[in-house]
Amino acid sequence: MGEDVPVSVDRANLKRVVGASAAVVTALQAGTAALALRKGRRDYADGVWGPGLAAVAITGAALGTGDPWRRWTTAAITTGWAVRLETLMLRRLRGSDTEDERYTEFLEGASTPTVLAKVFGTQAVAQLLVSAPLQLAAASTLPRSARRWLFPVGAAVAVAGAVVEAVADRQKAAYSARDRDERPDVLDTGLWGVSRHPNYLGDSITWDGIWLAGAASAPGALLFPAPAAMTWFLVFATGAKRTERRMADRPGYRDYQRRVSFFFPGT
Repeated sequence: MGEDVPVSVDRANLKRVVGASAAVVTALQAGTAALALRKGRRDYADGVWGPGLAAVAITGAALGTGDPWRRWTTAAITTGWAVRLETLMLRRLRGSDTEDERYTEFLEGASTPTVLAKVFGTQAVAQLLVSAPLQLAAASTLPRSARRWLFPVGAAVAVAGAVVEAVADRQKAAYSARDRDERPDVLDTGLWGVSRHPNYLGDSITWDGIWLAGAASAPGALLFPAPAAMTWFLVFATGAKRTERRMADRPGYRDYQRRVSFFFPGT
């Protein structure tokens, strides 16, 4: 891909961006935790995931000294992704008077300090890890070599992932809105006919794209653990695997598992 000119990372600015990002994430998590504990709805944590990542992206764009096009493009993509996700989360949270059973099961008998650590503290760390490419890109310049094209390619991948996630969620909402007697036991059409978790897959692709955009600057390539962590969260920690366990006894789901790929189509 050619020789890179020395990549400039403004270390002082990077420290400023990282520090400000940590402060913003901590404030958002603390505020949400206080509300969640007061309302007895620990699942409110879901409602701060997207806003926290958008806040980091905007903080980096505003305070960073790196390439302005990349700073603001990735901030715009992240914010657009977060707004759509937050709209979905708020609709779900407001539509129920009871806590999500995932949280009730996971936190059974947990003390307040345990809840703060296992839910809000862990989520804060996860947000800072996943958004690391955004933070580094905010304080980094782009090289003059062909490597710089990773930025627009990454941006395109991120947008494509966000579209996949949005379409999958819309298809799921349309399925759920149908009368139980008129809809099939399992949604297996559209994107749900090629992946059992296309919404999570789209989310993963979005953050792969954000990493690629950051990897246009040589130091950013070292942050591959960030998108890898996001995929791990989506598959093993809070997403696909938990959904599979919850759906295992639904009529037709075992057959669906045999017919349709778990995560990546064709695998």
